[in-house]
Parts: sequence; structure tokens; C-alpha cells
Amino acid sequence: MGVVGVRKEPVSRRERPAKPALSRRGIVDTVVRIMRAEGLEKVTMRRLAQELDTGPASLYVYVANTAELHAAVLDALLGEVDLSGREGSQDGEDWRGQLRAVMTSYTLMLFEHPQLARSALVARPSGENYLRLVERVLDLLSRSGAGREQVAWGVDKLLQDATATAAEQATREHEPGSEDDWSAAVGALRAVDETAYPAISAHLPHLVSGTAEDRMRWSFDVLVNGITGTPLPGRAD
Repeated sequence: MGVVGVRKEPVSRRERPAKPALSRRGIVDTVVRIMRAEGLEKVTMRRLAQELDTGPASLYVYVANTAELHAAVLDALLGEVDLSGREGSQDGEDWRGQLRAVMTSYTLMLFEHPQLARSALVARPSGENYLRLVERVLDLLSRSGAGREQVAWGVDKLLQDATATAAEQATREHEPGSEDDWSAAVGALRAVDETAYPAISAHLPHLVSGTAEDRMRWSFDVLVNGITGTPLPGRAD
């Protein structure tokens, strides 16, 4: 009696399972993954389409352009910002300390993503994490007793300053040659002719003194003091 052959399992011609449906959330998550591993400069529509196994044109259904994509990524990362302010206040009553802690957390988040810090100068996020950040800053700043208009305009100034600080610091720490440029700028200030540039000479070495942390803290106090103490144009009592 002959040996009965074993029927082989048919092999599917599909090499992979069905592709997951595209979504804005999935696109943003993919960008964040690439950015963390390789940097934001590696995120292009073509690269993103390859990662998602689709065509670049399909992505524009969910994000209109690169600027909108960066804004969406920024909003996703804003979820990492500690809005509690606990680090700045022991008793929960110090609105200034809490606000400083929130703004510091925002700035440090951008420090961790240097390319995004520069993009954030022009990005306009509009998602839930951005709204939560604005809500929290408005709430804390309003406890100063300043008018609603001052508080409303002040939020914009606080976020602008923190974003610019992070972008500048990120450039100095991560761009090739930026440290040499900074050293050259400092050297030029220190080498000025006292007769030709008396104001510069008089204010050295303070022009380039202080740690980044000290400057951040001082800048915060300058802004908050100005916001709460300066009425809007045409609104003076």
C-alpha cells in the first residue's frame, strides 16, 4: 500500500495583512515616532507616505501642508507638559510659582525636540492639549488680579517668549557650528573699542552673564510684572 501524501497548506499571495485605515491621529503618531528616532528634518510627506504604505496625495486629505502637520505634532507633544504647577508651589496658593512651573515645563518639552522648537515659532496648534495649556495659563495669570484684557494678551507673550527661548537654546545645542558662532559673537562684544561703543563696554560682562536657568526665571518675572502692571493701550485708568 502506497504512502498517502499530506496535503500542503495553500500559501496566500498576500504578503501582509490589510493596511490599517488612514487617520489624522495615526499620521501624527507616525511623525512623532520618526521625529523621536531621527529628528523632525527626516519627516517629509514622501517618507511619511512610505511609512504608512500609501501615496503622498492621500496624506493631504488629513493635513493640508507641512505647517499644519507640525502644528498637529506640537499639539500632541503638549500633552507632555505638566499643567499641575506643583513643582512651583508647596501650598497650592502661589499662582506665580505655579505659573512659572507650567511655563518651565512647556519650555523644557521644546528643549527635548529642538527642530520642533523652531517650527513652533510659526506653528498654530488648535487641538485639545493646546486648549488645556491656554486654559491653565489664563486661570493662573488671572489670579494676579490683572484685568481680563491684560491676562488675555499676556498669555500670548508668555508662550512667545518661552518658545523663542527654546528655539534659540535648541539651535545653540544641536546645530553644527552654532557654538562657534556664539563664541564669535561673545568675542566681538568683549573686543569692542570702548570709545566707539561706550554703552557696550559699560555693560560688559553682564551682556553675556548668567545661566540659562537664571535668565529664564528673570525673563518670566519681567513678563509677568509687565503683563499685570501695564494696561492695554487706550485702557489706562
